[in-house]
Amino acid sequence: MSSNAVTKAVIPAAGLGTRFLPATKAQPKEMLPVVDKPAIQYVVEEAVLAGITDILIITGRGKRSLEDHFDRNFELEYYLADKGKTDDLEEVQALAELADIHYVRQGDPLGLGHAVSVARKHVGDNPFVVMLGDDIMVDEAHLLERMMGTYEQYGRSVIALAAFPPEEISAYGCVRPEPVGENLVRVLDIVEKPRPEVAPSNLAVMGRYIFTPEIFEALERVKPGVGGEIQLTDGIALLLEDQAVYGLTFEEGRYDIGKKVDYLRATVELAARRADLGPEFREFLRDFVQREGLV
Repeated sequence: MSSNAVTKAVIPAAGLGTRFLPATKAQPKEMLPVVDKPAIQYVVEEAVLAGITDILIITGRGKRSLEDHFDRNFELEYYLADKGKTDDLEEVQALAELADIHYVRQGDPLGLGHAVSVARKHVGDNPFVVMLGDDIMVDEAHLLERMMGTYEQYGRSVIALAAFPPEEISAYGCVRPEPVGENLVRVLDIVEKPRPEVAPSNLAVMGRYIFTPEIFEALERVKPGVGGEIQLTDGIALLLEDQAVYGLTFEEGRYDIGKKVDYLRATVELAARRADLGPEFREFLRDFVQREGLV
């Protein structure tokens, strides 16, 4: 049983983002702005807020702008300094100091499980967090911190779970849970995208995981599915044969920005909460709703 502290995070970001074409034809979906920050920055900031100091981003072809975003840009910094834009200068410089960020290419897009397996050399024998770039959590890293606390208590893998109505459960991995404590279950089984009538529960796997390093052996044993893809869900199911996996349930803070409606919801709700944008933006929304007769 590993007792190492969780200090490493892996962010798979090699997907093609076809649901947002044509916007993602020439830019990664992870770089789509949510208000004034690219989506992946929210994920990185969440990890840092939870105390993660070492981040590996799994990239692919056409993802160079991800690296550029978290790197220094001396031409831009010189321009901002010359124009006296001190706040902007400090903000762009801080991006390069957020954490130790590393990159590795997935090569072939063979599924989420394969993307996680690419992190093996970097992670080594340490526990690690996996954070999907499509899911941004706006909760001051409370969910991730709770998951890390659960790992510290049990020394086993922990996955984030949320309840969904039956008609939506078939879009997710779904678990058969055994209650352990408040908002905590032991995962007895996990299936990928079950039909509502055979789903083992209403609890779906969300985009935050903490894994023991044994997940890598499990992923090696996974048989490729459609298109040769290695599914992370299948790896978790095999891991369950050898050690316990826990699930932590939550209700709020998540935006699935891989969905257009959720992307718009994130943009509107986060902008409305901003101290600098909120008052004017909320006034616009009130006027818009009244003008369009939406109430």
